[in-house]
Amino acid sequence: MKRTAILLSSGLLFTVATGSLAQNATPFTPGAPGINLPSLAPITTPGAVTPGTVPATPDSAATFGNPRVSSQGSVTRVVFDLPTGLTYALTPTFAGLRLDVQGARVQPAISAKLGASVSEYRAGAGQATLITPYPLAPNDGWRASEATLATGKRVLILELGPGISGGAGSSVRGQVRTSAPTSAAAQTVLNALLPGSLPPGDQVRSSVPLPAPSLPDANPAQPSALQGSVPGPARPAPLGTPRIGKSPGQTRVVLDLPPGSSYRITTGPGGLNITLSGVTAAPQQATGVSPELRGWTCAPTAQGATVTLSTAARTTDRSGWRAQLLPPANGDLSRLVLDLSPALADRTPLTASQRTVQAVAPQFAARPTALLALSTSLVKPRVVLDPGHGGKDPGAVGAVIEKQVTLDVALRVRELLSAAGVDVILTRDSDRELHSVKTTDLQLRAAMGTPGTALFVSIHVNALEAAVALRGYGIETWWNPNHARSSALAALLQTQMVQQTGAFDKGLKNSQSLGVLRNSRVPAALVEIGFASHPVDGQNLQDSNYLDRVALGIAQGIREALVNGVTADGASAEPAPTAAKR
Repeated sequence: MKRTAILLSSGLLFTVATGSLAQNATPFTPGAPGINLPSLAPITTPGAVTPGTVPATPDSAATFGNPRVSSQGSVTRVVFDLPTGLTYALTPTFAGLRLDVQGARVQPAISAKLGASVSEYRAGAGQATLITPYPLAPNDGWRASEATLATGKRVLILELGPGISGGAGSSVRGQVRTSAPTSAAAQTVLNALLPGSLPPGDQVRSSVPLPAPSLPDANPAQPSALQGSVPGPARPAPLGTPRIGKSPGQTRVVLDLPPGSSYRITTGPGGLNITLSGVTAAPQQATGVSPELRGWTCAPTAQGATVTLSTAARTTDRSGWRAQLLPPANGDLSRLVLDLSPALADRTPLTASQRTVQAVAPQFAARPTALLALSTSLVKPRVVLDPGHGGKDPGAVGAVIEKQVTLDVALRVRELLSAAGVDVILTRDSDRELHSVKTTDLQLRAAMGTPGTALFVSIHVNALEAAVALRGYGIETWWNPNHARSSALAALLQTQMVQQTGAFDKGLKNSQSLGVLRNSRVPAALVEIGFASHPVDGQNLQDSNYLDRVALGIAQGIREALVNGVTADGASAEPAPTAAKR
């Protein structure tokens, strides 16, 4: 599909300042005490709020902070009192939204998660910070307003959530700043095309990808080592502070390990635990390191130390991270390198035994005879694969060109299914479109699901526009209620693709308007195999091993549908006794 990409925001950062702060100044007072945040009932903003005039003379004893918080589902509401004379500016940044305030002292505080959409709160040294687990755009992911309560007190109301939009409302008196304006080219939209007739993402005409992560040495084709040891005679040494490297969409943590030491990594929904032996350690910790790394702790143990990396998304043995033990760059300390990103998928090669789809038995089909009677014969089940875009329509253009990747994957899927006894029809087998008018092109593709066709699967690459590009990564599958079994087909495809790739699971999406699905007369689904606009997911899409895994997932999902009756006629095909090899 089609959209664009450039680096922007990932949370809300509030800066309360009495003067200007350096770009890299510490945004809070280290060691400041935490605050006890009381529960806040939803505020009912008065129907008519009369904008008051902020007095020119501030109260020298005024303080800012101690927010009141409430949550409902994924939406977190944070309310700050606005003392008389206080002025502020809101700035969405990569790490959060800054509230620069003059005329009040910020109460120092550090607090953990405030709600589903606020993973951390910090305040002090003229700055307060609300960090969110997802990127923010200038007008997306947050909303701000002011209100005057019955007591006459003025408050700033912030609502945070992935479904929130609007940014700063008209009642906000503070200044609103934009941290990373997007280019005009990145915002070009296909206004001439009919809305609702195109798959998601196709409305973006051009795509400006984020730069690929510039973190060297790691080899994605090598499996992440869950445990290992450093060569050489044991020489216990103090464990230094983890070294951090940051790139768009990815964070690297490096632990320097002495000879004779060893490590063991365990994964989970909260991140990674690294158990080290052969080292000594002192308690250490850091929070709010990056969008991918919420924080880390180091705790000494009898054998060495335990390092915990708290990540923004769950990790599994195959996804969300990558680790390798690299030789010393200088001296004798080896480097345990851990790359963190929710977009990191399995890019290791498939083995020969994995490059197999179990055979699908032929099905009985009724055919008219010369005497107009019906006879039955065995035929291969027929499936239509639709490589999205083609010809003058490139689709998403970012880290990859969509039309090229979708055809590449479709050909791999055809090879797997053909070897398994499936009759595969491609809507295109070369770089061409079916019609110069997009809506007609989509109708022609959908119409290839003629009677006798069991399934229709359209293959696409996703993308997001520049302002929100870092939000988009992973695999999702779309379906339309064109057929009673379309949702079941989509679920099988999504499950198998995620299982084979380890990619981030964006789940199933229901569309009432996608023409290529809506106009199909057989069970149909549209798979989005990754985001061309994301710096890490874009590297997945450039990797042949990843595309092999995607193709295997699609082929396995189609096979599961065929043998379980998730087809146009509901007939199931039992597998043949032996598996076909390709």
